[in-house]
Amino acid sequence: MRNTRALAAAGAAVAVLGVAAPAAVADGGRVPNPSNIVALPSVIARGGQLTITVDGCPNGGHATSNAFERTNLTPVSGGNDAGRGGNDAGRGGIDAGRGGNDTARGTATIHQDARPGSYDITVHCSGRSLTRPAAFTVIGGVRGGIGGSSATGATPTDMAIGGSLVAAAVVGSGVFWMRRRAEKRI
Repeated sequence: MRNTRALAAAGAAVAVLGVAAPAAVADGGRVPNPSNIVALPSVIARGGQLTITVDGCPNGGHATSNAFERTNLTPVSGGNDAGRGGNDAGRGGIDAGRGGNDTARGTATIHQDARPGSYDITVHCSGRSLTRPAAFTVIGGVRGGIGGSSATGATPTDMAIGGSLVAAAVVGSGVFWMRRRAEKRI
């Protein structure tokens, strides 16, 4: 029984290595595909700045959307990893043998007249494209200095509601005062 289990485990390990090894060797000569588009913040007001980060874009490229102008993506340098052995080699992970970082980043400014809603981002890197649907959401901006209001003043309905609240407060105060006065006489 033990031999069967050990043989099955060894066979599974060989199968996994057999499938992974050709993929690792073939990775060396192919053009990277852009992947993992991240837009931060994911909810942004008009006029705000959006940071776009893309994996699989070692030579840079550009990003487009209906909410902002074409934005250049520049490669993120791998020299900042010196404390970890440089270019992630100290971690022994997937990046250990590549000798560089394949991430690109750019900053886009959202149009002032962008309509509120979700927007896609399309990234173009090394002759390849990738679109992330609903990558970020634009919300309507507020007008600072006037309490976030965009109206020019109180409407007749607002005046009627405010007036009735003031009248109710005056009547309620008068009733309370008259009752207290009547209690003091007894």
